[in-house]
Amino acid sequence: MRDQARHGPLETSRRDVIVGGAVMVAAFGLPMRSLAYQTSPASASVQHANNQGETRVNMITTKDGTGIYFKDWGTGRPVVFSHGWPLSADAWDAQMLFLGENGYRVIAHDRRGHGRSSQPWNGNEMDTYADDLAALMETLDLRDATLIGHSTGGGEVARYIGRHGSRRVSKAVLIAAVPPLMLKTKNNPGGLPISAFDQIRAGVVADRSQFFKDLTLPFYGYNKPGAKISQGVMDSFWLQGMQASIKVVYDCIKAFSDRQTLDAEGLSWGATRYVHYSCGPGQCRPALIPEGVTR
Repeated sequence: MRDQARHGPLETSRRDVIVGGAVMVAAFGLPMRSLAYQTSPASASVQHANNQGETRVNMITTKDGTGIYFKDWGTGRPVVFSHGWPLSADAWDAQMLFLGENGYRVIAHDRRGHGRSSQPWNGNEMDTYADDLAALMETLDLRDATLIGHSTGGGEVARYIGRHGSRRVSKAVLIAAVPPLMLKTKNNPGGLPISAFDQIRAGVVADRSQFFKDLTLPFYGYNKPGAKISQGVMDSFWLQGMQASIKVVYDCIKAFSDRQTLDAEGLSWGATRYVHYSCGPGQCRPALIPEGVTR
């Protein structure tokens, strides 16, 4: 959504995700280490002292009673995916299949209000998104994890590290992510005017079904000359968007656009859109950024 908004509400490119994939490849170039703890999402409920909730048939319950659906596949070092607006964990299926078949444990959740998760009226903002991710990390007791966030999911990952630290995190990968800020302000003159985001809000309110169908064309670069269009891919995007509640779709536009997401202590931000961070106690720093990824 960051590039999407930079060039207009319906103009972005699949290149963001493709090039971001190069960062993911670099991020997994290190030897794997086994986990001291493994859990199966379909197993009996797991009680935790932090009282964040319990695992029950691929669903955790957060402190405010919201049910968060997640996928948990494979075994090995954990990789946790955070999806973009207005999608769901299904957006990561191809990457999860690839990494799961190559010895990693892969986890992805439907953000509150999206996909198969509950649709609460409140909590559709970055702080709560980050706290929901923390509840998932703690309930599954994930350690030495790589966090990967695309678009709004990148803001969620950054806010998670800012609010909950990096003790469970070994790496963070942000792909075409919203941090640090998308809105044009006095201190962020390169951002977009509020009218760009108002246009997205108006499209969602007027006819979100058609809005999502129209959005698939620039999102996947299908509006480019010679593009090979997949109706199946377009239908999948539309379906994921329509699974989300209109309230969360509307609120999330504010969350990813005009809310500062640069609050992760120790995160260094440059003029990059595809960034891989190596994390240690209390800090995450850029590392292993492939040549040609930044500009």
